[in-house]
Amino acid sequence: MTRKIVEAARGWIGTPYLHQASHKGIGTDCLGLLRGVWREVRGQEPEEVPPYTRDWAEPQQEEVLWHAAARYLQRVDMTDQAPGDVLLFRMRAGGIAKHVGIAATTGKQPTFIHAYSGHAVVESPLSAPWARRIVARFRFQLED
Repeated sequence: MTRKIVEAARGWIGTPYLHQASHKGIGTDCLGLLRGVWREVRGQEPEEVPPYTRDWAEPQQEEVLWHAAARYLQRVDMTDQAPGDVLLFRMRAGGIAKHVGIAATTGKQPTFIHAYSGHAVVESPLSAPWARRIVARFRFQLED
């Protein structure tokens, strides 16, 4: 099952970054990538995503992304690492979790797939600067 998630995510590599979009090959942001992978491995999205700004939920310090992940994904221990894990990142200390990626490989040279402003969907090394920003790991529940 994890292979299916990683393969689906890798299929988005090269898709340009486009805020609020979720269209393979056309444009996506980090949440749109996760939504697109969901559609490929699970089917219809469980809820409609309302429009959001680049600073969404920051003024109120609401963990909107974290709570949404917890509704539809299974939270796993940070040390229980597997390909296909959904990674939540805090981009700055004291900020909310507002970036998401999908673990592609684990082990000595881990990688993850994500979309971020100014880049297309890429598979990046999960280097120390990225790894220290991870605040939660979740897994797709492929069986209902």
